[in-house]
Amino acid sequence: MFDLPDTVYTIQHLAFEDLGAWEDVLYEQGLRVRYFEAGVENLEKAFAHEGLVIILGGPIGVYETTDYPFLQKEIDLLKVRLEKKLPTIGICLGAQLIAHALGAKVYAGHAKEIGWSTLSLANAAHHPLVALADTPVLHWHGDTFDLPAQAELLASSDLYPNQAFRVGPHILALQFHAEVAADSLEKWLIGHTCELRQAQIDIPTLRAAHQQYAPQLQQVSATVLGQFLAGLKSQS
Repeated sequence: MFDLPDTVYTIQHLAFEDLGAWEDVLYEQGLRVRYFEAGVENLEKAFAHEGLVIILGGPIGVYETTDYPFLQKEIDLLKVRLEKKLPTIGICLGAQLIAHALGAKVYAGHAKEIGWSTLSLANAAHHPLVALADTPVLHWHGDTFDLPAQAELLASSDLYPNQAFRVGPHILALQFHAEVAADSLEKWLIGHTCELRQAQIDIPTLRAAHQQYAPQLQQVSATVLGQFLAGLKSQS
């Protein structure tokens, strides 16, 4: 199982959506980071990795396998990984991929959720997201998912009931972006400008909210990731 120190394999669907503030947290834990580019690189090595794998976000949908055939291969590899209960975190698209691989439906939501707001945390024992209570997080998605049958719900938002879930101590899915760094939103604003315009999101307002909330989230989310890593170590 997962044994520190190790290398964290990170699957990236979009160049500017990286580990953000979490990269420093991993380095502080004595871990290295290896990125894999989905759609470009062979992901078999990444999904077979016995250490932690983090699957990042992206603007495509889990169900768009005809347009993006690599997604089906990614889903198939992820199913095997989850069956083996190997340590995995999914963020945004990554969370949707986990939900789909576990047999849940992923689909277009009724509204874009882009912006900062707090979560409603579920009543769960040893809640891995307890540090996020009352801390606004960044939401940036249009798709949503049903809760997998074997999953435990961890968080909801005003717009969507399924914002985070876990399967045992090894699998954590976050619809929101806990990893975003305080100093890196501008590349998101540039890269996602078409989506922001279509969703009629006011960019200066979004930027101002990021400047207000991201420094606190960066500190708090470091605790969330650190506790997840500690839980993996205790299970190894």
